[in-house]
Amino acid sequence: DHMLNHIARHGLIDLDIKAVGDLHIDPHHTVEDVGICLGKALLESVGVPRGIRRYGHAVIPMDEALAEVAVDFSGRPFLVFNAELPKGSLGGFDVELAEEFMQALAVNARLTLHINLRYGKNTHHCIEGIFKALAQALRRALEIDTRNSDAIPSTKGMLET
Repeated sequence: DHMLNHIARHGLIDLDIKAVGDLHIDPHHTVEDVGICLGKALLESVGVPRGIRRYGHAVIPMDEALAEVAVDFSGRPFLVFNAELPKGSLGGFDVELAEEFMQALAVNARLTLHINLRYGKNTHHCIEGIFKALAQALRRALEIDTRNSDAIPSTKGMLET
């Protein structure tokens, strides 16, 4: 919830997510399913990507951690997750699920997503920085480009959907 709140707050994205899963077993499927649903919702909300900026990038400091995220609403799903996070759990959240969530999001929103954790020691700060950077990058990519508000942001005049 904490990380999803960052997407909503810092991305200026209205989110109302209710997820029921097999958390008594482990959170893997629930986290992945939320990424799938959020990705599909983003794709649906963008529709024909007319007028959006398409690209977004953010570098976010979170105390001692520095996270960088770049997105491209290209219709070509791809994830680069360059973040060395220690294995383990953070408040009941398996740290490795951050990458699983991002993979599900990228594939289902049909976006190219590059994540680089430049450095950081505190696992919470590292993951929080990544989610805040994701939110800011999404916000920038989805903003309407007032100088190009009627155009598809592509030299080909179309984006894969």
